[in-house]
Parts: sequence; structure tokens; C-alpha cells
Amino acid sequence: MAADPKPEEISHPPMDQLQGLEYCIDSNPSWGESIALGFQHYILALGTAVMIPSFLVPLMGGNHGDKVRVVQTLLFVEGINTLLQTLFGTRLPTVIGGSYAFMVPIVSIIHDPSLTKIPDDHLRFLSTMRAVQGALIVSSSIQIILGYSQLWAICSRFFSPIGMVPVIALVGFGLFDRGFPVTGRCVEIGIPMLILFITCSQYLKGFQTKQLPILERFALLISITVIWAYAHLLTASGAYKHRPEITQINCRTDKAYLISSAPWIKIPYPLQWGAPTFDAGHCFGMMAAVFVSLIESTGAYKAASRLASATPPPAHVLSRGIGWQGIGILLDGLFGTLTGSTVSVENIGLLGSTRVGSRRVIQISAGFMIFFSILGKFGALFASIPFPIFGAVYCVLFGLVASVGLSFLQFTNMNSMRNLFITGVAFFLGLSVPEYFREYTSKAYHGPAHTRAGWVNFYHPL
Repeated sequence: MAADPKPEEISHPPMDQLQGLEYCIDSNPSWGESIALGFQHYILALGTAVMIPSFLVPLMGGNHGDKVRVVQTLLFVEGINTLLQTLFGTRLPTVIGGSYAFMVPIVSIIHDPSLTKIPDDHLRFLSTMRAVQGALIVSSSIQIILGYSQLWAICSRFFSPIGMVPVIALVGFGLFDRGFPVTGRCVEIGIPMLILFITCSQYLKGFQTKQLPILERFALLISITVIWAYAHLLTASGAYKHRPEITQINCRTDKAYLISSAPWIKIPYPLQWGAPTFDAGHCFGMMAAVFVSLIESTGAYKAASRLASATPPPAHVLSRGIGWQGIGILLDGLFGTLTGSTVSVENIGLLGSTRVGSRRVIQISAGFMIFFSILGKFGALFASIPFPIFGAVYCVLFGLVASVGLSFLQFTNMNSMRNLFITGVAFFLGLSVPEYFREYTSKAYHGPAHTRAGWVNFYHPL
């Protein structure tokens, strides 16, 4: 009698929807479970919402109080944009958060000689913030026009499965520097977090309480709670008392200075930093980032629809979502979030990890964002989670999104040399070209282009 074939030797027919998802886009868990899952998405969104201001605000001359206000504003607008996207945009379960794609033009604005020569740090911070606001407001017109004119719908009709594979996969793979490099900044809490999260979500997922796979469903909350408590124990015991400053910043739970600097109640409002300023060079540089965000979000919407067990978004729906995302970038500019908006890749990965693609869960998480951004002290408590903990989570969730992109290969003929050529070259150049710009800029403090236009050079020479 022939032995049964191994699981990896069994060939499966292509399937439009992933199997094993508990709740799809229109089916909802119980209200209690939905609230807990929404809070989990909120905690995950905190990572990017705190990382970006923590890097940019000190470069602008801002203090801890300024950083807290930017974090609150970013979370507040994230909540609004998420509600707008889930109610009127693509209506997919996607969190609309801050984007790393805007970092390069923003740093370019920060290093603008007209701003760096301002002697007063606080005034320099405000002037830089207003310049970033003006650039975001103007550049948002790209997505608004392409989206609402349905021009992006015309373009998206040419997106074949073979073309979407590198786009979606590189949305996850392209953020590799936010994963283990961040985790490794404090290995004693980053590595345990990575191991515990993988163990709960994959190897203990059969554990159930009242027919609820609690360890799989809430692996993120459980893992972060345990490792955060462990990190606080190390901090309180004096384990980092005589360690270098960079180690203390990444490992200690009391070095973020968010709780002490946050107000009890603060409602962000438009133009809170003053009237935006407009500069043609700043605006053109930001437009490049907006276009990158547009491509990134297109791939992320496709991944979200697959992980939510929804039909792929039609061209007109995808274009409408891009239009609403342009409105989101406009709100970023009006409120002063210091960065533009895009689909949160890590939250898409969490849809697959929890196997819950419910739209209601994401809308509840948007409510948490707005609520805790207004109650500053409470929001700052959760925002003080050390970055290596988030880095460990990103290692799993970014990889999951990348694998969703690879799953589109099943709809293509990979025995075709043409398809092999497209896939391989697109992947290689998608990783290699950005690395060239990163290495050049890190050494020369400006991009490889040398013109009189700073927005073309990406960085002004220092």
C-alpha cells in the first residue's frame, strides 16, 4: 500500500480567497471580542505613531512636549482617516496610519538652510512644522485628483496578478529595516517578544476557552503585556542603570518622557501650529512621497481584501479609496501630523494573524485612537512601550503581508520564462535600488542628483 503523500507534496488548485479565516469583512465577532480586537489594533498602530515623531521632532528642535503633541495629533487624525476609509472609501478593514515614505522629503525640509539657521529651537520647530504642513496640503492634490477623477481606476485595470506580486510583497519586504534591526536594539526584550508572539499565534493556537482560540486571537496583547511587564521589571531592578544612553532609550520603560509631558486632556485642531507656509521645492519633494504612498496603498488594499476574505476591490472602488486617502493627507497637513497617511501594513498583517477581517473591529480601533489621543496621559501610558517590542511584532506581520503578495503567484504560469524574468527582476530592483539611495545619502547627506533644486537632490548638502 502506497504511503500517504506529505503535505508539502500535495498540489492545490488556485483559490481566490484564503482558507481558515474565522470572520470575513461583513461578519463580526461578539461585541466584547470586537472591542478587545479593536484595542489590539490600536496598540499595534501606536508603534509607527510614536516612532516617526520620536525621530523627526528632535531634528526639528522640538522638546518632549512637542513630541507628545505630534503623537496625539497623528493618532487623532489616524482615527478620523480610518473611519473615513472604512465608511466611504474602499470600505476594507484597513487602518490608515503614518507613512515612512514621507521621511526623506521631510528630513530634506528639516535640513533646508532657511530653517536650520533659525537660532531659537522652538521657533525652528514651529517654522519647520508649518513648512511640512504646506507641502502636505499641496501634494495631497495628486491622490485627490487621481482618485476622484477615476484616472487611477483606468491605470489599475492594467494590474495583472504577476504585476501585483512584487508590489504587494515589497510592501512587506520593503520595511525590513523596521523589523529585526529595531528588535536588536534591545535583544533581551526583543527576542523574547518575537519568540512569545510566534509561539502564541502559531504553536498554541489550538488552546481554547469557551470555544474561543484566545492565544491565537489575542497573541499580540498577551505577548506585549508579558514582555512589557518584564521590561519594566528590568528597569525597576536597575539592570540598565550604568548602561550607555542609547541602550537605556531602547530598553527602559521610563525613557520615552511621554507620560510626564502629556496633558490630561487635549483636543487636536486644524492649524494648531500656525498658518502653513508654502515652498515650491518642498511641495515637489513631497509629491514624490505621495506617489510612493499611492503605489504602496494600492498593494496594501489588495492584500487587505485577501486577508479579509473579500472580493478584490474593483477599479472604481480602488480609485475612490485613493481619493479618500488624498483627503487624509490633506487633513494631515491641516492638523500638523508631521507625516502623510498610507495604509498601515502591520495592521493588515494582524488581520491574517488573528484570522479576523471584520470591518467593525477596525472601526472600533479608530474609536480608541481618537479617545486616547484626547486623554493624553492614558494614551501616553500605552505609547511608552519600548520600540524593540514593536520591532519583534513587525518581523512577523510584515512577513505575513509579503507572503500574501507571493500567494498571487498561484494565478500565474511560473513555467513561463517571461513571468520568471518579471518576478525576479522586479523583486531584486525593488530591494536593491532603495538600498543604493540609502547608502549614498547616509554618506553624502544628499542624494546622487546634484542640482540647484533641493527637492531633486532629496537632501540639502549640510
